[in-house]
Amino acid sequence: GMTIVYKNSIDLFLYVVGSSYENELMLMSVLTCLFESLNHMLRKNVEKRWLLENMDGAFLVLDEIVDGGVILESDPQQVIQKVNFRADDGGLTEQSVAQVSLLRLILLVWNFPPWR
Repeated sequence: GMTIVYKNSIDLFLYVVGSSYENELMLMSVLTCLFESLNHMLRKNVEKRWLLENMDGAFLVLDEIVDGGVILESDPQQVIQKVNFRADDGGLTEQSVAQVSLLRLILLVWNFPPWR
């Protein structure tokens, strides 16, 4: 009962999951934006190792694209610009990144528990 689109790159699979009523083209737009933004951020090394080493930036990218299940942005250039602005702002600390990461993980598990 879910609509799932995915894209793989070397050893990494990215999934975007929506309800069965979601528009597949919109989900694909989100997936493309996510992949292109990560591709730019990771300097064209979209692999599991590089993603894990730059997880804070990946969560910032995800935070700019989707918030609470609502699509905010689907243009990778806009996402990259906003993430660069937030990173250059200097207000980002290890603690705030950890809090954002934990919050995103909790929201992900809450919205898509494996037992559904």
